[in-house]
Amino acid sequence: MRENSQASDDNIYEAGLARRSVVAYARYDPVLRASFASSTPARTSEMRVVSLIIFLALGLLFVVGFGLGASIPRKEEDKRTCGYESCTKSDPNKINIHLVAHTHDDVGWLKTVDQYYFGGRMNVQVAGVQYIIDSVVEALEQDPNRKFIYVETAFLWKWWQRQGEKKRNIMRNLINEGRLEIIGGGWSMNDEAVTHYHSMIDQYTWGFRRLNDTFGTCARPKIGWQIDPFGHSREQASMFAQMGFDGMLFGRLDYQDKNKRLKDKTGEFIWEASPSLGKSANLFTTMLYNNYGPPPGFCFDILCQDSEPMIDDVDSPDYNIAQRVTRVVLELREKSSEILSLEKCDFDDGRRFHLSVRRDVLQKYGQVDKVYNIMCITVFISNDVLKVFAQNREIQGSIEKFLAFVDKQALSYETKNIILTMGEDFNYLNANMWFTNLDMLIRYVNERNGTDYKAFYSTPSCYHKALNEENIKWPTKTDDFFPYSSDPHAFWTGYFSSRPTLKYFERIGNNFLQVAKQLSVLTDQSDTKELQLFREAMGVMQHHDAVTGTEKQHVAEDYARLLHHSMRNGEHLASKALNKWALKQYVPKPPEFHSCLLLNISSCAPSSDNSKFVVTVYNPTSQPLTTYVRVPVGGQTFGVRDFTGNKIVHQVVPIPEQVQKIPGRFSKANNELVFQAVKIAPLGFQSFYVDKSGPEFEAYQGDQPAYVQTMGGEYYNISVDAQGKVRVRSTKAANGLDFEQTFKYYEGAEGNNKVFVNRSSGAYIFRPKQNYTKDLPNTGTFQIFKGPLVEEIHQVINDWVSQVIRIYNGMDYVEFDWLVGPIPVKDKIGKEVITKYSSNLKNNDEFYTDSNGREMLKRKLNYRPTWEVELQEPISGNYYPVTTKISIQDENNKLRLSALTDRAQGGSSLKEGELELMVHRRLLSDDAFGVGEALNESAYGEGLVARGQHYLVGGSLTNLDELILREKELATELALRPWIFVTPTTESFKEWNEYYKMRDDGWIKPLPKNVRILTLEPWKDGEVLLRLEHLFEEGESPKYSVPAQVDLKEVFSGFTVQSVQETILGANQWMEDLQRLKWQPETNKVGDSEDSSSDDSSLLTGVDSTSITIRPMEIRTFVVKLAHGTKFTA
Repeated sequence: MRENSQASDDNIYEAGLARRSVVAYARYDPVLRASFASSTPARTSEMRVVSLIIFLALGLLFVVGFGLGASIPRKEEDKRTCGYESCTKSDPNKINIHLVAHTHDDVGWLKTVDQYYFGGRMNVQVAGVQYIIDSVVEALEQDPNRKFIYVETAFLWKWWQRQGEKKRNIMRNLINEGRLEIIGGGWSMNDEAVTHYHSMIDQYTWGFRRLNDTFGTCARPKIGWQIDPFGHSREQASMFAQMGFDGMLFGRLDYQDKNKRLKDKTGEFIWEASPSLGKSANLFTTMLYNNYGPPPGFCFDILCQDSEPMIDDVDSPDYNIAQRVTRVVLELREKSSEILSLEKCDFDDGRRFHLSVRRDVLQKYGQVDKVYNIMCITVFISNDVLKVFAQNREIQGSIEKFLAFVDKQALSYETKNIILTMGEDFNYLNANMWFTNLDMLIRYVNERNGTDYKAFYSTPSCYHKALNEENIKWPTKTDDFFPYSSDPHAFWTGYFSSRPTLKYFERIGNNFLQVAKQLSVLTDQSDTKELQLFREAMGVMQHHDAVTGTEKQHVAEDYARLLHHSMRNGEHLASKALNKWALKQYVPKPPEFHSCLLLNISSCAPSSDNSKFVVTVYNPTSQPLTTYVRVPVGGQTFGVRDFTGNKIVHQVVPIPEQVQKIPGRFSKANNELVFQAVKIAPLGFQSFYVDKSGPEFEAYQGDQPAYVQTMGGEYYNISVDAQGKVRVRSTKAANGLDFEQTFKYYEGAEGNNKVFVNRSSGAYIFRPKQNYTKDLPNTGTFQIFKGPLVEEIHQVINDWVSQVIRIYNGMDYVEFDWLVGPIPVKDKIGKEVITKYSSNLKNNDEFYTDSNGREMLKRKLNYRPTWEVELQEPISGNYYPVTTKISIQDENNKLRLSALTDRAQGGSSLKEGELELMVHRRLLSDDAFGVGEALNESAYGEGLVARGQHYLVGGSLTNLDELILREKELATELALRPWIFVTPTTESFKEWNEYYKMRDDGWIKPLPKNVRILTLEPWKDGEVLLRLEHLFEEGESPKYSVPAQVDLKEVFSGFTVQSVQETILGANQWMEDLQRLKWQPETNKVGDSEDSSSDDSSLLTGVDSTSITIRPMEIRTFVVKLAHGTKFTA
């Protein structure tokens, strides 16, 4: 939308978007916060007038007169059970106002998880979750008609563990009666852009598990509640559908998209979330009108300063019920003898309400809107000005027109059911204050003579049930909601890359969690407390202010502490499991199998500080794995033996000086030992004995040449010239695939954030100062190291950017191992660093990004599938989340190039043939969306250094099957890496081999190449939770996008499969019991039945003995009873 354009009347919805929590205001709009802070008392009173305008506009009240009935006690409704049976029935002849009482409790943001729960550091934010839950439970107990929803299982579980049986019984009863409803149900309200589907499924599964075990079926969530994440993914919707949800509600979407949906009444729709899964992945979805806050002026919380309580004592001088119902009508009648017409000016932040006026009136009585510099006058003016304004303006219409406008707001949606979210961040610390006022609001709305409205306590599930009973047809959507922008200059695409080291740590955390869970099952370990705490830490990390990097610095450090502690517990669990698994005979003191969590900076004390050690490589994937192993060492002379005792080929490569100088790296290692582990069995391991003796293969260190130097092999040739330009050429792809790689950076925009055009780039927002990148001065320095296993170019760009480019012998990808930081800011300029891969492909402005690591979505430059987008930020407005992969294709020349990432990053293809990924960012200004500090990370007194990897793989589309398969294998290997354990020893190889197995082919046979084990973990009562997933999309590959047959008895060859029962994706309901609401789309697709909203449950149910069929993109979940073989009977 153009900055100074006139918007439609429908944009008035934005007036209610501002959060009313004082602490949280800035997250929405610093302009609004400043205006409120500077309001005079008189102006504050007038703001309340405006609040009521908007409240009426939402359709709460249709004012005909202002006489109200006397106070009458409310009749207590009959006691009801949970679920849809507990819902209040809508009145088809009235506008039904579903009042949803809720609190949004971030699992960390401005304060740590514990500070939020226990109420610490109230000077930072007034929030104490334990007191909120206490207060809500007490308030609900007082009146059976009241309802409340709760979302964050992490906090609920923390509260539950600290309660006596009396309070526990009260909560059980509230849940069983449908008065306290659990919505969402995950451990946290996860982000949807930078989270991996593996971790998303896990965090919901664990939240559901705690709810099921504690409260039973009445606590099973049926609705998704993604009100605060900064954009929404298609995969999230698909998961919710597979978890048996009947719908989802969300708060944030692009302001242009929202304007159009309100105008077209398409804010509620059927999200067709997976072309592969079809109707089983469809999800009914509601776009909330006012994000998740209450109507302005109707926040009854101790945190809210813009609302008055409902006072219904007619003898009180502060009696205001009639005022709050009819205040606007009365004031307009008193102050104007003429007819007043309200119109909307273009103010897309939506936090102010305006009246269009003539320039002469504006100059005399109003003020120019500084944001758009257009002729607008705010309603926040004195009554005298309002009177003169009404008298001097040429106005048409009548007061009835104004009331019709109010009705129009209620008609922004398709039905007579309207949902109002009555709560905010950490609200209900004093729940009685909220409920007392909501009780009166409901009472007086419903008692109003001739009212056309019915107000009542409700829940999101009751709201969706009411919509479902309307039995109407709904529009559909097939894409996602990225990128999200809240105004023309605020694209929330910065957090795709913010805090890159935390994003990597989270990804490694999931890697190790899967390893720990698998080892627990394979060695017949129970579901231990260490494993439970590990699950919970990873659940916290999925929160939309955790892995996103949008928290305060001390909170980010606390997240890292929490995850590190859990991973150390996991290390103990894994070491215990491996000792049990690998042990041949009793040893008095079992060794420790150490996990080297700092391999990302080439640091591992067990390998670098010992002359003898054993490297155990565990394969957590479902296929035999051949991989190269790298461990940091001191010295250059080593011998490496495999499980047979044979010495194997290895190579010693120096650790780059830039890596050795990373702040906080204290390792003695100056080299890395490289060797190959061949065909490690699925869920199996191999061990390698290393000592500082025996022959070695010296790494060739070439002198710095004055001419282009080349390295390469079977698949690629790579050259670097004296200026440092890296060129890669495929030796396999027909028609020639070539690309260059360079580092560049954007200067981050800095402003005061008071108007849109002065928005700063920050933790949330990516906004470059210019619409082009800056070049990095290149030293042209590089070295080449060659050997029998790997060839490497060690390139130094400047004193804060360097990289290693690798080609492993026999591997069909190029690895770019980048190192960025500390990003210099002495020039007072924030910088956002990208790596750019520029190829010879003609991709016609189209590219593909993954959705949370699963299905790919086509993107097109400067385009949105559902509306005509207007971009004032052409760089950030074309950035998308890249969880694992970004690709381009040249259909004419039949070429494809993909970049696979080791963590979530922002990326795009801004020019023909290019792939761009943002690897690190350091900024000096806050973007004024609430976090309150610049994204200026440091470590050990210096700017943060980040290190990571990209795998570049390309080839010909004529060999599409194997090319796509290879991409998926590499993506899996990056997300679920072979886990390396290092064990120092004083024993000889012979002694070690006598006591410990050095190879075990695991418990399973390889699965079909298009299927893998997604989940294998201890469950309840000695059972195991198993998920199998199909890796390919429908139509993605002629060879692999086909159903696969798997017989569990054959796969689990080392076990006896005693029983198998299928569950829904979240493992909290048997598949045979699944029933979802059916929704009617506006148009039926070819092949759909008339009732195309009904689930094709045959795709998801039924187990014939232990043989199952898995179709493209399916994930099937089972509770399995396994009996171990004889491996652990010794």
